[in-house]
Amino acid sequence: MSEETRRQRLREIDQMREEGIEPYPYRFEKTHWAGDIKNEFSTLENSQTKEDVVIRTAGRVVALRSHGKSFFFVLRDDTGRIQAYIRLDSVGKDNFEIFKKYVNMGDFVGIIGFPFKTHTGEVSVFVKSFEILSKSMRTMPEKWHGLKDKEIIYRQRYVEMLSSDEALNRFKMRSELFRLIREFLAQRRFIEVDTPILLHLTGGASARPFETRINVFESQMFLRIAEELFLKRYLVGGFERIFEIGKNFRNEGISYKHHPEFTMMELYWAYADYNDIMDITEAMINYVVENLTGSTKINYQGKEIDFSRPWRRVKMSDFIQDNLGVNILEDSDEKLIEVLKKHGSEPDMKERGHLIEKLWDLVEDKLVNPTFVTEHPVIISPLSKVHRSDPRVTERFELIISSMEMANAFSELNDPIEQYRRFLHQAGLREAGDEEAQMMDDDFLRALEYGMPPTGGLGIGWDRILMLVTDSPTIRDIIPFPLVKPISFEEEEMQSEEELQE
Repeated sequence: MSEETRRQRLREIDQMREEGIEPYPYRFEKTHWAGDIKNEFSTLENSQTKEDVVIRTAGRVVALRSHGKSFFFVLRDDTGRIQAYIRLDSVGKDNFEIFKKYVNMGDFVGIIGFPFKTHTGEVSVFVKSFEILSKSMRTMPEKWHGLKDKEIIYRQRYVEMLSSDEALNRFKMRSELFRLIREFLAQRRFIEVDTPILLHLTGGASARPFETRINVFESQMFLRIAEELFLKRYLVGGFERIFEIGKNFRNEGISYKHHPEFTMMELYWAYADYNDIMDITEAMINYVVENLTGSTKINYQGKEIDFSRPWRRVKMSDFIQDNLGVNILEDSDEKLIEVLKKHGSEPDMKERGHLIEKLWDLVEDKLVNPTFVTEHPVIISPLSKVHRSDPRVTERFELIISSMEMANAFSELNDPIEQYRRFLHQAGLREAGDEEAQMMDDDFLRALEYGMPPTGGLGIGWDRILMLVTDSPTIRDIIPFPLVKPISFEEEEMQSEEELQE
């Protein structure tokens, strides 16, 4: 944006105030929205007016063209765009001059008038009066939608939203997704609860936490990596069907499918097992996708994904053996390392659990349509019950769609003695240098000793589901304000200007 344009807008604001016009008034009573106006009056005939209806609407001016003694302009709100028509003889000379002199692209304007349809068939509003509601000091970025540097978009997401209907609708879809989840679960008697984000200990997942400090206690604290252990405390306390949608924080890298701050939903269902959780996961995601897109089939990055039920189910050990020729339940560590070396994926830590997870990473991208990968080895599943018919594995599944893990679920471990053994193993890994291993949580063990019912549990990363339904190539496209590397304001302004001038 040129500094001269900004100075001109500042002069206009000063002039308005000198003339007794407040450029930033407090409120405007809005009774109609752009999308509703278009729908409600779509049946009008061309050139027909509806002067007995009073329309009060407001939005940002995104198009403006003068016809001498009249203007056509377009207001944009969060439901769409509506054309308005203002004429000198309808608002009076003084008001028309104010509109002509001070209304610019990007300003917020409120209008009062009546609906009509133009001779070309466009539903519009005939303006009888108007009010400038907020003066924009920066010009509308016409080229913003064509920016090649996505980092600029991530830093100034509000500009993408104000200049792109697609971006605005993408984030409206995010809101609708969570509404549908809550609707689905409420119909099944699930209660929404919440758990702490600041914790003295982290657990519930294998991830490196963010560390912070609480001054009042002079103590180290962590941002949660998962809701799991506190949600299970609810079950001990007497809740039976619960869920939480909230932010988790993992101090890890950023990639097309990873972001350090992300939205997770965890669900716990007393007296259910992982088979029940598979069924409800399949039904819930199917419900959300179909309501958001109108179909159970979508195209994601050039590939069709079919959410039609039932979904495929495969055992982890079978899938790895079919694709890599190694048996993760029976072959030696040396054999596993040999296969990993062959594929250039040998981990630094040669502990068996890490070897198995690295092997899985090699084959995960072979799954496109929704697939439940089941029966993970005990050593990589510290919070899951041992399988009732095979003690080498657990009653656990991961849901893979388009080569990405979307969900993780267990028949939850509720035996406090076995849970203590699993935590001991994790503690040993931490002492050996594994910063992602889980911490010993004595209070959680104490809670289990009071008794937790048999339970099926689920965690879903809804950000990734939203990537699919919006055909977004990276998770940062569907997070409204993603993390970016800090730079100075001046450098950011310069980068934006250079990019827009290309």
